[in-house]
Amino acid sequence: MADKKGFFYRAAVFAALTAVYLIVSVPFKVMEIIPGFTDIRPVSMLMPVYGIFFGIPGCMAYAVGNLITDIISDSLKWSSIAGFAANFIGPFCYYLFWTRLSKQSFDLRKPKNILIHTAVIAVDALIVAGIITPSVALSYPEVNSWVFFSVVLANSSLFPFFIGIPLIILMQDELDFSPIKRKNTT
Repeated sequence: MADKKGFFYRAAVFAALTAVYLIVSVPFKVMEIIPGFTDIRPVSMLMPVYGIFFGIPGCMAYAVGNLITDIISDSLKWSSIAGFAANFIGPFCYYLFWTRLSKQSFDLRKPKNILIHTAVIAVDALIVAGIITPSVALSYPEVNSWVFFSVVLANSSLFPFFIGIPLIILMQDELDFSPIKRKNTT
């Protein structure tokens, strides 16, 4: 019976997170930089939040939310497959780093952890842009790859840094959200 409760809880979390993603994402689809391909994406601030606080269900919700946004905004293309992968891997990098790789407990009130988190943001932004850009470049040669890469990189780094970090601190300090705990490896 515990497995079913776990499944229903994860399904409810997934549905709620997907809805939040859509609420934040869809209104900004009109702010296109490369029409049909990329836009200003404040929803990127949720990437670390979904990975750090919600783990795998958060990663799936982020990827599915992006795919649904592509469908709703009529920008579903072959490169959306890479977009789905990148938008799962993006929050997964935060989850992986803070639960498996880091020796620090997650707390952005410590200056050292803010520096570490900033480095994770930078690496994650490069990974996300590095996954999506080749797909767009190969499938749609008319799209300026450098502009596309730059926009994805900016969205994936600036919003998580300037809005995501304060949101995470607010969630931890004021709303008592706890990050996913480090797994015991012994």
